[in-house]
Amino acid sequence: MAGLDDVFADLFSGADAVMLFSPSGSYYERVTSIGDDDEGGPDVVVVGTENAVGADVFVELPLAFENVSERIKFGIEGGLDDGVIDDGDELVCATSVFSDGIDTVSRVRADGDTHTGIYDLFVKSRADPEVIKSVLELAIELGKKGQKGKPVGALFVVGDAGKVMNKSRPLSYNPFEKSHVHVGDPIVNVMLKEFSRLDGAFVISDSGKIVSAYRYLEPSAEGVDIPKGLGARHMAAGAITRDTNAIAIALSESDGMVRAFKGGELIMEADPEDY
Repeated sequence: MAGLDDVFADLFSGADAVMLFSPSGSYYERVTSIGDDDEGGPDVVVVGTENAVGADVFVELPLAFENVSERIKFGIEGGLDDGVIDDGDELVCATSVFSDGIDTVSRVRADGDTHTGIYDLFVKSRADPEVIKSVLELAIELGKKGQKGKPVGALFVVGDAGKVMNKSRPLSYNPFEKSHVHVGDPIVNVMLKEFSRLDGAFVISDSGKIVSAYRYLEPSAEGVDIPKGLGARHMAAGAITRDTNAIAIALSESDGMVRAFKGGELIMEADPEDY
């Protein structure tokens, strides 16, 4: 009778790399010792919010994603961006689902064609990753449901709020002028959805404080290259991120896509229906 090692052998056979998500030190040592005994075996890549085990090959997660699929997808995209894995690599991904320790293994093929840009959006951005995540989730939810069943467009500029305010002007009164509310609060998100019906960008600080709504962005668009078919909202998003250290997340009213800009360039494009 075949043992478990025989039944599950195909899961590990021919793998190019093993990705360990937040392993303990002992678990990491056990896996790397197998590689030492088996010359030419798969590379070992540690993925986590910190390199607690001192791994030689490490991919940083800005957030401890609760959703396992998001955690693995993000880790693979980070590995591709960092050049520690290659497009087409067969990966064994070991992570935790039901306990604090690693208890689940899956086999995934690294696919560079499905690159979303989300890793670049989070990593090395000035704003707190939790703030970026909250704004991205808000834009995706707006893209799915719209405002009272109708499609809406919106623009969120996150980080470097002082410079952004200096390169913009108010279109109307600022409902957040003397408030201390932060994005991610469910009640605040309801307010943001309501205000999204009106013109202008939201300005959000590095820490998530809503600095202003109804801002008309005034950076020069000269030299900003965005894909054809995108309008003034996306041009403004690209320009403000070129002239400041902010990122911008735009929801298109016409096609419902969520796009993110950083350093004057489009770095992420996502269909809300995929989330």
